[in-house]
Amino acid sequence: MQLLRNSAAPAETRPAKRPAHQNVYEELRARILFGDLAPGQAVTIQGLVESLEAGMTPVREAIRRLISDGALSMQGNRRVIVPVLTEDCVEQLDFMRQSLEPELARRATSHIDGDGLSDLKLRDDALNSAIEQGDIRGYLTQNHGFHAALYRIARAPILSATVDRLWLRFAPSLRVVCGRYGTLNLPDKHADLIRALAARDPEAAALAMAEDVHQGMLQIRASLEDAAAEQRFD
Repeated sequence: MQLLRNSAAPAETRPAKRPAHQNVYEELRARILFGDLAPGQAVTIQGLVESLEAGMTPVREAIRRLISDGALSMQGNRRVIVPVLTEDCVEQLDFMRQSLEPELARRATSHIDGDGLSDLKLRDDALNSAIEQGDIRGYLTQNHGFHAALYRIARAPILSATVDRLWLRFAPSLRVVCGRYGTLNLPDKHADLIRALAARDPEAAALAMAEDVHQGMLQIRASLEDAAAEQRFD
């Protein structure tokens, strides 16, 4: 008699189910990165339980991790908010980003290949399309995706992880920049960067990245100054 075979894959070969708290963390992280949560906006456990259709325990864990990442801030009254950047914070972020991201671009020139270049070009095309259409969330998503793809190519996981945490700190303010000035005036040195990568020119790649980073941070600083001026006249 032929034995029936168990059609289920052995436990060691089945993909592990991602924990619920990881799913909640990734979703909340994306909301911060891509402009769904604004600087100063309060984040409540009950509100996230309802909007994410998740349990209280994974929501609490996701909030705890994002506070540790610097993407959320616990106030004295235990109120959790998306941090509002100060001018000093912007200066420090600019310094940190210009110290790390040009180095990642420099390292990427040693590992870039045809597939990597094609991927970056497609991402940049999608980014340009979002800019032309005034698609703010599309711009934020594609811009982050371009940088993240480039940093994976650099094969420097410690540097990349540090930069990733920095993005969580300034991304909500970049959403404010887009809302205030629109997308057409946003800096974009990606074409220069792609050319430098294709030429395997590490210093040109580092320079293009430094300019891209600095111009973006300058716009965040300008947005903060404009907002402060408007409050003085209110």
